[in-house]
Amino acid sequence: MYFNVHMISKRKERIMSRIKDYIDLTKPTIMFLVIFTGSAALILEGSMLQEPFRFFLCLFALYLTGGCANALNQYLEREIDAKMERTAAKRPLPSGRLSSTHALIFSITIGVVGVLIFGFVFNWLTAMLSLSTILFYSLFYTLYLKPNTDQNIVIGGIAGAMAPVGAWTAATGQMDIVPWIMFAIIFFWTPPHFWALALFCKDDYKKANLPMMPVVRGDKSTLRQILVYSIILFGVSLSLLAFGAGWFYFITAVLLGLIMIKKTIFALHNSSDKILKGLFGYSILYLFALFTAIVVDGFISS
Repeated sequence: MYFNVHMISKRKERIMSRIKDYIDLTKPTIMFLVIFTGSAALILEGSMLQEPFRFFLCLFALYLTGGCANALNQYLEREIDAKMERTAAKRPLPSGRLSSTHALIFSITIGVVGVLIFGFVFNWLTAMLSLSTILFYSLFYTLYLKPNTDQNIVIGGIAGAMAPVGAWTAATGQMDIVPWIMFAIIFFWTPPHFWALALFCKDDYKKANLPMMPVVRGDKSTLRQILVYSIILFGVSLSLLAFGAGWFYFITAVLLGLIMIKKTIFALHNSSDKILKGLFGYSILYLFALFTAIVVDGFISS
C-alpha cells in the first residue's frame, strides 16, 4: 500500500514538474507583463467589461500567442542559452529537462490555438497581428537582429509592445490612437529596462558572442542611451494627456518618469551591480505602476 502511494506521489511530482517546464518555455514572468498591459487596454476600452468570458478568453489567447513567440525563441536559442550562466540551468531546453522536438511541437500548437481563437472568436485583424508578432519575434528578432546588431532590443521591442494594440483590436475590430500610445510607452521603456539587465549580465553575452549594447558600446555609452530613452519615454507617457488621461495619471506619470531619469543619472556616476540591479528593478515597477495609473485614471474619469 505504502509503495503504491509513494509511486503515485512520485508520478504526480514528475507530471507537475513537466507542466512547469512547458510553462517556463513561455517565459511566464514576461508574459505576466504582456497580460497586464493587454488587460489595461481592455479595461480602458471598456466594451468587454460586461463580458467576462470574452475578456479572459482574449487574455488567454494573448498568453498563447505571446508564449508561442517566447517558446520558439527558446527553441532557436537553446545552444546559446547553454553557454550563459543566467539561462543554462534555469531554462528547460539547455538543462535537458525537455527535448527540443517536444518544445517545438508545444510552441507551434499553442501559437496556432491562440491565433485561431483570435480569428474565430474575435476578428481576423487581431489574428493576423498576433501571427505577425510571433513571426517577427521568433524568426526576425531571434535569428537576425539579436546576433547581428546592438540595436536588437530596440527593434525587437516592437513585439513585446503589441499587447495593448492586439487587445484593443480584439475588442473593437479596428485600430485607435490610444493603444498605439500605450504601445509607444512599452516600446521606449524596453531599451532602458533590458539594457539595465544587460549591464550586469554582459559577461554572459560575451560568452555567447551576442552583440548586446554593453558588450559593443561599453557601460557609459549604454547608460547614456538609457538616459535618452528614459527622457523620450517620459515625453511619450505624457502624450496620453491629449487623449483623455486625467490628473491622477498626470501626477503618477510625472513622478514615475522623474524618478526613472534620476536613477539613470545616478547610475551614470555609480554603475555598481547593486545600482544597476536597482535601476532594472525600478524599470519593472515603473511600467506596472504607470499602466495601473492608466486604469485607475480611466475609472476616475468615467
